[in-house]
Amino acid sequence: MTALSVLDLMMIGEGKVFADTITDATMLARHVESCGYRRYWIAEHHDLPGIASSATTLLIQHLAAATKRLRVGAGGIMLPNHSPLVVAEHFATLETLFPKRIDLGIGRAAGSAGPAIHALRGDASERNFEADIGLLEDYLRDNGRQPVRGIPGVHNVPLWMLGSSPQSADLAAKRGLPYVFASHFAPRFLTNAVRHYREHFRPSAMLSEPYVIAGINVIAAESEAEAAYLASSHFHWVNRLHQGRPGPLPLPEEGYLQSLSAAEQRGLAQAMACTVVGNRRQVGDGLRQFVEMTGADELIIDARIHDQSARCRSYQLAAESLDVRAA
Repeated sequence: MTALSVLDLMMIGEGKVFADTITDATMLARHVESCGYRRYWIAEHHDLPGIASSATTLLIQHLAAATKRLRVGAGGIMLPNHSPLVVAEHFATLETLFPKRIDLGIGRAAGSAGPAIHALRGDASERNFEADIGLLEDYLRDNGRQPVRGIPGVHNVPLWMLGSSPQSADLAAKRGLPYVFASHFAPRFLTNAVRHYREHFRPSAMLSEPYVIAGINVIAAESEAEAAYLASSHFHWVNRLHQGRPGPLPLPEEGYLQSLSAAEQRGLAQAMACTVVGNRRQVGDGLRQFVEMTGADELIIDARIHDQSARCRSYQLAAESLDVRAA
């Protein structure tokens, strides 16, 4: 049975504030835990209107404290923004507070645009991403290879390589890390990247066999028409982003996709090719087809739904469609 997990960008909906987003995330984390989901990840972003996931580790701590069994983590930390030592110290602390429940996904992207990158990094020169991964592993393992130490002791924080390109797949394979492909918004290289990762995987102390998580957008409801209505918020936000106008998550609109130009529809179709919208049966069929196509060991679902009750119900229907049960 394919495991299911949650990816949360901590969207702020139109008419809502950040406190509502945190309350909604807490509600969703507890709900998906009861539905049998494996993990709940927060994605780091900065200076992107409508997304409030910048203080990623604080949000992870809050959600881990609000749940009991659910793994909580970063999907991911954008490592070029941070000192590997500080990342190791934060996640070692989280792992100590919530043993065997913390994940650390790492990515190469900035999660922000030029001015925010400068605000985050100052005048620091470009970091070596692969070297920083090695530093991070050394600090978490407390193996004595570095002249400074993180928090003393070995901290069992699984590292996950995030990416959307063959380059990230190659690095994950070379270092023997589990691989997460961001097909929920950048599906172009999904098949090639996953194939390359599996073919070139080298076993490591952390992982003996390749393991793939694939991102997918899922909007489920009692009827196909209701699901299409709810999904309009997600499509609308992505379309605005493509136009350089990101903002809060819009309220849903009837017939939104039909109101767009042919060019806008093509752009959305390309960006959101890995998307399933429909009732429980349709979502189940779509998820099984996606697993068959990718061979993914696990799916991580992004569902940007404005109404919180409908969002919780969507994740529940997705789990029911694959007969996922709580442990």
